[in-house]
Amino acid sequence: MMRMFGLNLTKINLIICLNKTILIAVLTICEVCSFPDFSSAQIQHIEPLNWWVGMKNPHLQLMVHGNNIAQTTPEINYPGVTIQQVHKGEKNNYLFIDLFIDSTTKPGNCLIRFIQNKKELYTCNYPICARTNNPELIKGFDASDVIYLIVPDRFSNGDSLNDVILEMREKKMDRTNEEARHGGDIKGIINHLDYIKNMGFTAIWTTPMLENNMEFTSYHGYATTDYYKVDPRLGTLSEYKQLATKAKEKGLKLIFDGVVNHIGKHHWWMNELPFHNWINKPDSFVTSNHRRTTNQDPYASKYDNDLMIHGWFDKAMPDLNVQHEMLANYLIQQTLWWIETLQLGGIRQDTYCYSDKNFLLKWSCAIMNEYPNFNIVGEEWSLNPLTIAYWQKGNYNKDGYKSCLKTVMDFPLQNALIQALKEPEDAGYDKGLSRLYEALSNDFAFPDPNSILVMVDNHDMNRVLTQLKGDISLTKMALTYLLTIRGIPQILYGTELLYNNGPEKNDGLIRADFLGGWEDDAISAFSGIGLSADQLNMQQYLKKLLNWRKVNPVIHKGKTLHFAPSSGVYVYFRYNQEKTVMVVLNKNNRPVKIDLNKFSEI
Repeated sequence: MMRMFGLNLTKINLIICLNKTILIAVLTICEVCSFPDFSSAQIQHIEPLNWWVGMKNPHLQLMVHGNNIAQTTPEINYPGVTIQQVHKGEKNNYLFIDLFIDSTTKPGNCLIRFIQNKKELYTCNYPICARTNNPELIKGFDASDVIYLIVPDRFSNGDSLNDVILEMREKKMDRTNEEARHGGDIKGIINHLDYIKNMGFTAIWTTPMLENNMEFTSYHGYATTDYYKVDPRLGTLSEYKQLATKAKEKGLKLIFDGVVNHIGKHHWWMNELPFHNWINKPDSFVTSNHRRTTNQDPYASKYDNDLMIHGWFDKAMPDLNVQHEMLANYLIQQTLWWIETLQLGGIRQDTYCYSDKNFLLKWSCAIMNEYPNFNIVGEEWSLNPLTIAYWQKGNYNKDGYKSCLKTVMDFPLQNALIQALKEPEDAGYDKGLSRLYEALSNDFAFPDPNSILVMVDNHDMNRVLTQLKGDISLTKMALTYLLTIRGIPQILYGTELLYNNGPEKNDGLIRADFLGGWEDDAISAFSGIGLSADQLNMQQYLKKLLNWRKVNPVIHKGKTLHFAPSSGVYVYFRYNQEKTVMVVLNKNNRPVKIDLNKFSEI
């Protein structure tokens, strides 16, 4: 037996207790943890790792995973914390404990005793912590922000010691292989926060940084294998918190990329599921039909909708049965845990519409009820604005669906922008710049057009310069439009360096290494060394435009007035009571003279 008394450790809020072993993960806030005797039971997981006093929802459901833990009865004697109900998993190694945490509860370590046959088989301390901030002070991204999208493995290597972790399935790091890990990490982002700030960005969206213990292409992070563990090749939870803190000090909001539709096939659950139906189609792989319109289609068959919602996104990504009440609770709580732990500035939710929409309603509303000034953007990759508007808060839907999602992604406008710039103006009445004019007119379908995320590309599509056939002038025009139109702009790292991924779509090349992010890089975007004249010009152009936008509320909240394109020229205005900004897009290969009388109404 191991015995530890009165161990006073600050900043502890996870205790994983094993037979004859105690593993402590250092996190935050709670002041004192002591570890009584324990014997035969082995507990591998208690999740969430900790909780807080003063949450608006006082209910908490703990998932306890350990050897024959379901054969025990948990007891708590801690002022303000009561056990309301206990649920056993289908397997003896899972127990779910429903707690009520009264608002008068004092922070501290709540002792949980596990009893079997009137004998205390095992005890463990569970941290109940004080909240860092008033939840209303946790502010999400909005139209005053411009988001810098980063793939951490490809941005900068700040710590070479975590490049290879032998315990991980994908051990190899190879920068010559576009699908392998390249070594970028959290410290690399921290090291270059000043660059991001000085460029004029105000928010950072990183692709997922939770453990992704898969055999290959684990660099992208979208196959989570542990919802409460930072991928060790990217860093530690302490470093993740440091990133959030330092970013906030520099006026940068940190956006968390969440995935609740699916997990990686090597998630620790998959060794022994709490319930057989914890995942969809558990007995054989069935792929989703990707028919996302079944969410809105009044004529959709149950067969098609079931295949869409319950089919797997990929054979390596088991689909989560979010209709299972305990799994739904688990996913909601882990999202709240990350928001509270990192004091996040927003969430980007991957494959949003692939999950059951009633769960998405419950999930999004739970977050927004807890943090009323927060923001979530959901990914619905559709070119139909009506399909996208369905998910935005405040939209009138015939089926009565009322979302709590404030922000959606404007894929229709992105597509229209690229087509508008590529097509010749004489290709037809509705071609060229007319596509932009008509795409923007679809804003009548959105309850809040100013809270739509706009982009020229992202980490899943060809780079904007690639889409525009290498035309730098058109790329500048696309970015100018992005940064002066309504909505919340997002720009992918490397756009300022004219990244071009070549003629064929290749995700690994789209997510190329950022120049200067590695010590042996001969070219650096951070210092400017080795950049071509065109790269320097684009970097400065974007920097000037971003910093101008930052101090112009007329772009953040102003109204829009546009005039139908004519002779290859499209003019629109952003205006408020203090200022009017006129934007002119000229696709001609020559200067043109504009008759200002046309715009006399403004």
